[in-house]
This record gives sequence, C-alpha cells and structure tokens, in this order.
Amino acid sequence: MKKITSLILALVLTFSLVALSACGDKTTDDKSTAASDDKVITVGASATPHAEILEQIKQALADEGYELKIVTYDDYVLPNQALADGTLDANYFQHKPYLDSFNAKNGTNLVSVGTIHYEPFGIYPGKSNDLAAIADGATIAVPNDTTNEARALQLLAAQGLIEIDPEAGLNATPNDITSNPKNLEFTELDAAMIPNTIEEFDLNVINSNYALQAGLNPAEDALASEDAASDAAQTYANIIAVKAGHENDPAIVALVDALHSEEIQEFINTTYAGSVLPID
Repeated sequence: MKKITSLILALVLTFSLVALSACGDKTTDDKSTAASDDKVITVGASATPHAEILEQIKQALADEGYELKIVTYDDYVLPNQALADGTLDANYFQHKPYLDSFNAKNGTNLVSVGTIHYEPFGIYPGKSNDLAAIADGATIAVPNDTTNEARALQLLAAQGLIEIDPEAGLNATPNDITSNPKNLEFTELDAAMIPNTIEEFDLNVINSNYALQAGLNPAEDALASEDAASDAAQTYANIIAVKAGHENDPAIVALVDALHSEEIQEFINTTYAGSVLPID
C-alpha cells in the first residue's frame, strides 16, 4: 500500500512540475507577443491626403524598428470610435475643433499630440461658377457637423455673400447669419457626400481631403479658398490624435517626429501644390 501511495505522490509531483513549466512558457510567449505589438503602430486615416502622407513614413519608422499599419476610413465618426475602443493606436484625419466636439458628444477622452498639415476649405462650382453673379435664392451645400459648418459659413462671409454675428465665431450656424442679401439657401450634408452631389447645388463648400478624393484640385478648381495666413490655418490644422494617457508612448513620439520631418514637408508641398500645406 505504501508503494502505491508513493507512486501516486510521485505522479502528482511530476504532473505539477510539468504544469508549472507549461505556465511559465505561456507567460514568456505572452510577454514576447506584447513586446512585438509595441512595435506595430496602427493608424486610422482618411484616404487622401492622410493615408498617402503616412505611406511616406513607413520606411523611416521601419528604420526605428516600427511597423506602420494604415487603416483607411471614409467618414469622420468611425476612426474616433476605433481609437476610443483601442482598435487603433492613433488616427489622422481631423482638426482639433472637431475632436473637441466629438469628445463632448460621445464622452470620449481623445487628445491631440501634434499638428501636421492644413487643408484650405474651398467653395466649388455646381450650377453656378461665378461668385459675383450668384443668383437670388441660390442653394449652397455645406457640411452638417458643427465645426466644419461654421468654417464653411465663415468662408462664405469672407467672400461677402453673407454676414455672420461676430460673436458666433467658430460655432456659427445658419441661425447666426445677420445679412443674406441674395436669400441664399443652405443644405446641410455629411461632408463626405458633398462632392457626390456637386451638380445639385449652385455652390458647394468642401473639405480639401474630400475634394481631392473626388478628383478636384483645390488649388485650381475652387472659386475661393481660406487664406493660408488666416487663423483657420492653425485652428483647423489636421492632427494626430491618441487616447489620453498614450501621448508619450515611444511609438507615438516616433510617429509624430516622422511626420514633422523635412522630407514629409517637401512631399506635401510638391505633391499637393498648395491644396495641402505642412505645419512645422
């Protein structure tokens, strides 16, 4: 009986040692995988120009040991949702006012870690191609999100088509229009949709990234654009956003540094010829 008991104890001890050894191997593997994941930077971006710009820094990041994965989006909501839930490490498609508005509406805590470039807003022709001869009651398509609609209205005001309550500033809506001598009518659409319906309206105010995606050249096709020296250039600069708490992650620092390089500034200036402007 004692021999049987000793045998059982020996078997139990052997099994325990094997199990502990297996657990130890799994822990090592997990740590190795986590370390590997730290070297992968997944960034959500609009296709144009953001993803195109990101493509240019893949080698620079690879030289520092990072793999850059780019996920493209065609709207302004999903990339922030994906960043908030951890699917993305960062995103690159928006300006700070939009980010602030998104946080306020959705209870998220996303932050900017750097400004990269500026895209001048433009007024594009539809049924009309002459701002000075715009018809009475003409229709104008503008983005329906708060920050971009205000920006569109301010651009129209800068052309003398309307006047806006000065106190409205970057929160302006059609309700803040104080003078509308041409009785212009405004149709609010998702920003990404405006290039697809351009012929339905007399004029269209379009974000440069969506204009580029639609084959428009903001530097040549726009009837009017924001002044590159205006406050809008800084206010509406496109940013790299991350989840709060990750601002100083080495991978994020490397990402932003790569985008601020002289090579990328030269690429932006050469490729987009004024329709996208780099910011130091």
